[in-house]
Amino acid sequence: MKLKENSSAQKLRGGYYTPRALADFIVKNITFKVGAKALEPSCGDGVFLDSISEHINENMLESIDAIEIIEEEANKVKQREYGEKFNVINNDFLAFYHDNKESKYDLILGNPPYIRYQYLTQKQRNIQSEILISNGMKSNKLINSWVCFLVACVEMLAEGGTIGFVIPAEILQVVYAEDLRQYLSNNLSRITLLTFKELVFPDIEQEVVVLIAEKDMNISTEDAVISVVEYTNFEDMIQHDLSEVEYQKIEHTKEKWTHYFLTGEENKLIYQFRNHSDFTTFDKIALVNVGITTGNNKYFSVDKETVKKYELDDIVLPLIGRSAHAHGLFFNEDDWHKNVENDTRAQLVLFPEDVAYSDYPKGYKKYIKWGEKTEQNTGYKCRIRDRWYIVPSVWTPDAFFLRRNNIYPKFVLNEINAVSTDTMHRIKFKDNIDKRKALLSYYNSISFAFTEINGRSYGGGVLEILPREVGAVILPDLQRMEHKAVDDLLNTIDDYIRNKKDIEELLDIIDRAVLIDYLGIEKDVISAFRGIWRKLMNRRLTRSR
Repeated sequence: MKLKENSSAQKLRGGYYTPRALADFIVKNITFKVGAKALEPSCGDGVFLDSISEHINENMLESIDAIEIIEEEANKVKQREYGEKFNVINNDFLAFYHDNKESKYDLILGNPPYIRYQYLTQKQRNIQSEILISNGMKSNKLINSWVCFLVACVEMLAEGGTIGFVIPAEILQVVYAEDLRQYLSNNLSRITLLTFKELVFPDIEQEVVVLIAEKDMNISTEDAVISVVEYTNFEDMIQHDLSEVEYQKIEHTKEKWTHYFLTGEENKLIYQFRNHSDFTTFDKIALVNVGITTGNNKYFSVDKETVKKYELDDIVLPLIGRSAHAHGLFFNEDDWHKNVENDTRAQLVLFPEDVAYSDYPKGYKKYIKWGEKTEQNTGYKCRIRDRWYIVPSVWTPDAFFLRRNNIYPKFVLNEINAVSTDTMHRIKFKDNIDKRKALLSYYNSISFAFTEINGRSYGGGVLEILPREVGAVILPDLQRMEHKAVDDLLNTIDDYIRNKKDIEELLDIIDRAVLIDYLGIEKDVISAFRGIWRKLMNRRLTRSR
């Protein structure tokens, strides 16, 4: 979790206690059989036990095992008079699982700890790895402890059982939760995820979701369902009836779950166009690669004064480093010179690798020494190089695709020998692809919708899309379209982007010419995709406010 204030003890424990009202809501909205065995894998201050004690008749339960790793907290909870069926155990849940993995529970509730891999002990890392691998998942250093807690609890969930967890909203979209999403979709029959536009926990900047799920082996994997519901805040959620939530069949894949914010009909349309004969994807027409990893963009990306001061003219390349540097649909000499004259960092320093340092001109050496004096060379990427100032993997792409975006990502054709840092993705078209037609194919409502679907909401409502995700964006195949029509439309797009005109007005023009007139796509289909794009875009922008 990203803390508002430094709190190392909490960071090590990974414990952020659940508000009582939220625990009450979960307890009131779960179903379970009479005589259920219950488990709370990380009971903390006992908030879920308090809620169970108040809202569930003890005669309905056979037993309640509550695990707490912190002895002081466990002792506090033990002193409360819950009843004989409550068994508070001072232990690490990972160790408890290791010794009791064959045990089954009908009801599992809680808020698992969110501990980063580096804060786990070696024993905990080994058990975490065991849990993930034994359940068909990969284990790596990116995986937070809440993931293995959830997997272990689903494994220990009895047939017909229910689980209610408070977990990070990362489950919806991050790459490291891909295996988890597929595991849950294959092992649970009904998944309900309740999300919030506002932060639920008062003292931390972590978005959370409420997971309520059931395991019913009488329901086939193909018939498993999911619902992702968004509320403004916790008070908004309390006013709604969960029995009215609509479900749709879950896809048994690793894909992001953000598309379940859409309706079942919208998701059917998405599936249909992923296999549409008139559409292709970025990765079928081009190589999509991350931009140049310099190790220190501020040092290697320089303005004209730095170039002049250190006499770097012979070793700088034109650079497009930010969205604002891309004025239109084409990045050309005029655009680059405008950036240079505006004192932006529009040039990339590329020290020659085939020349010994001793043979470098004085200006080169002076800039390198300044970098060492000011510790510009201390970052990991620089430290691991034989010569820290030699930037590897520099090549000139055909086009650029912006990594982080606001309304929509720019896709820009490279008309000069320009390069980009990792703020832009590099596009290299395959030999048989017409670059201008490929450029036109992105600017339409369907491709914009798939860009939102494939990307993820970054901090501040920004859309971040990684190379693999760009590669999966659906594009209309325009390789047979007449050149004059393509050129006319590209000029229109360039005009709208350069002059910051209304993007939806532009989409109206391009959708009509490309999707309706050229491909024969029905208007209501295009309208639906425009709605999908607008819905997902507005959702992330609203959350940033």
